[in-house]
Amino acid sequence: MRIAYLTYRGKPHVGGQGVYTRHLTKALVDLGHHVEVFGGQPYPVLDPRIPLHQLPSLDIFNDQYPGRFPAYWELKNWPNFVEAALFLKGTFGEPKAFSMRAYRALKSRVGDFDIVHDNQCLGDDILKIEKMIPTVVTLHHPITRDRALELEHTKSRYKRFGISRWYSFVKMQGKVASKMPRIVVVSENSIKDIHDDMGVSLDRMRLVPVGVDPDLFRPIPNVARKPGHLITTASADVALKGLSFLLEAMAKLRTERDVRLTIIGKPKPGKSADLIDSLGLRDHVDFVSGVPDERIVELYAEAELAVVPSLYEGFSLPAIEAMCTGICLVATDGGALPEVTGIDGDTVLQCKAGDVDSLAAALRRGLDDAELRARIGANGRRRVVERWSWRHCAALTVEQYREVLDMPHNRARRR
Repeated sequence: MRIAYLTYRGKPHVGGQGVYTRHLTKALVDLGHHVEVFGGQPYPVLDPRIPLHQLPSLDIFNDQYPGRFPAYWELKNWPNFVEAALFLKGTFGEPKAFSMRAYRALKSRVGDFDIVHDNQCLGDDILKIEKMIPTVVTLHHPITRDRALELEHTKSRYKRFGISRWYSFVKMQGKVASKMPRIVVVSENSIKDIHDDMGVSLDRMRLVPVGVDPDLFRPIPNVARKPGHLITTASADVALKGLSFLLEAMAKLRTERDVRLTIIGKPKPGKSADLIDSLGLRDHVDFVSGVPDERIVELYAEAELAVVPSLYEGFSLPAIEAMCTGICLVATDGGALPEVTGIDGDTVLQCKAGDVDSLAAALRRGLDDAELRARIGANGRRRVVERWSWRHCAALTVEQYREVLDMPHNRARRR
């Protein structure tokens, strides 16, 4: 099968969408399919067999100068102009502008692909693409949940207005999603939330769980774990990820013991950086970014506990990657996390989302009991290996491609 895969933001080292893009496309090629990726910045890291067609954006929210305003000479095409105009209005314009660039790139290549797979862009022009080439969309979770949590944790009326305006692209995504013939969703919890928040009918959605590579994310027995060492992944400094609750829980624990935290992600000015300083944790928190997966596996092997403090997750790749390495996982009950991580005391140490005392108690419980950590780590790896692999994810995804191609309107289009 010839697949055009779209990803408007394919972060290479952290972020679930970048991980999903990298491993799913590789697994599709391993199954014998031809895949070409059309991507915007930050560009994805791909298997060498997969061509990447770069669709440059204005890259307004780059790591070096986030929120920069583009120069007038950069507005050389209509998608760039739209992206800049939406930025001026205070909303996030990348999804809409990327869909316009993808439509332009694909309209001259209609005969080259059997199917288009959109990874949660859901810009308006995805509907135009679907009219040219049969299209499947992956929707990891409804961004409405990100918006609700950001608003809940913001007191300033002015800032709340800005957040509402920033997330106004969600309305577009809901409209597009409700018109797509097939939405691939990564958890039962996300199916319910997408239906409730975005109005997508249940009969258009199918569950296709994501995967992990158990040969890469594996225990490393000859690496000694460091007492009191915690590790977490922070793909973004937003309320949804719950990093502030972990930092506050860590500050509580430091009154009684020596603990240290490694954060897989880039340090950025903002809420978390300010909180680290205000809690006096600057010398006890390390950030690690831009390292290969093999080093991340080593970091898991060096820590005593992995932590997913999220207020909400549509699935959580960091959770299953950590579990697969055999480390004991502490995770909240936010969103789909209980569905993914399993039973408290068996495959995970569970705590209440958004509750510092509950998180601190779960961390204390794990740090104080080496036998419990070992048992949960072993059970957690077994749970992941038995349930999730990228090859299985790719095979189920191909089933969805075939179902869409067999829909009456697509059969008529081929005739």
